[in-house]
Amino acid sequence: MTSLHRTRRSTVRAALVAAGIDALLVTDLINVRYLTGFTGSNAALLLVAADDEEPEQAHGHTDRTTDEPDPRTRFCTDGRYTLQSQEQVPDLPRLIARPCDVALLRAAPAGSVGFEARSLPVAAYDTLQAIARERTRPVSLRTTLDVVEDARAVKDRTEIEALERACAVADRALADLIGAGGIRPGRTERAVGLELDQRMRELGAEDPAFETIVAAGANSAVPHHRPTAAVLAAGDFVKLDFGATVDGYHSDMTRTFVLGEPAGWQREIYDLVHAAQAAGRQACVVGATGDAIDAASRDLIAAAGYGPQFAHGLGHGVGLQIHEAPSLARGSASIMAPDMCVTVEPGVYLPGRGGVRIEDSGVIRPDGYHVLTQTSKDLGVL
Repeated sequence: MTSLHRTRRSTVRAALVAAGIDALLVTDLINVRYLTGFTGSNAALLLVAADDEEPEQAHGHTDRTTDEPDPRTRFCTDGRYTLQSQEQVPDLPRLIARPCDVALLRAAPAGSVGFEARSLPVAAYDTLQAIARERTRPVSLRTTLDVVEDARAVKDRTEIEALERACAVADRALADLIGAGGIRPGRTERAVGLELDQRMRELGAEDPAFETIVAAGANSAVPHHRPTAAVLAAGDFVKLDFGATVDGYHSDMTRTFVLGEPAGWQREIYDLVHAAQAAGRQACVVGATGDAIDAASRDLIAAAGYGPQFAHGLGHGVGLQIHEAPSLARGSASIMAPDMCVTVEPGVYLPGRGGVRIEDSGVIRPDGYHVLTQTSKDLGVL
């Protein structure tokens, strides 16, 4: 994976050069993992804009504990992760120190050093400013927003394959749950959710991608309802929003079922959401904005008189985080590019009665949106 991580770092370097920034202090652990492969709980990366990763430099590094500055991209973690970092980050010089951001700033070359404003606490920023003023070789701190996140929005082959595996685990777990009669009157929302989570783990998931949503009856009208001791009953909508984490990548899928013969109003809103979801998937094309894709689904729902009952965005990127760039929502200027992986998830929610959401994870290709979650979207009657 070292060549893949080096390629990712090169992409970010190009963004730094375009922004006139000499180095980037990466403190968000998800971004550190994306750029290095490290999965521990404490680390940072100093990414120098000048490409200093020649092949002959990728071997024979020893861990350093000094703060002598030189113009080198380097990784830092603490002593708990010495062996893990040797295995996961073999291609970068390492500092073993704590706190990592301070150690790396002390070792940074002179010039402008960007910091990740979304992940750096104010107190940590104040400390870094003090370090910058102490240095004999001057450093100026520069605010950056989403430099690495923008690169992460377009997935490489390895990432898409991990997402495919995560989606396959979720699909299989739901099919097995249904096949075993696990969604039935008399069970609680919490019991259904726990069984679904366990099935995903048994099929190879590291963990659920997020807290699994099981919402029955009137609870299905709550977009992000948390499972409770509420008992499933005949005639209920049952909405399941869940996903699996595989190799760090998160799938996301929502399916809505009916326990027994659907009522007329249930078929009406299900068919509407089904049509709106298809419209959103069809609008996921290269060059489209997140706003335009959202409108493709939202306008259909609004025309049917349920506009106020669809109060959330249409979708979001998925990857190392369950919610990441790009955004599919009203006002979103995100522009779709090949190999972006996004969800499409319209819903209609009728307070006190019930609600429907249908969601897929998929990848945008030059020929359109390729769905990764394969469970049928037809109304399931259980």
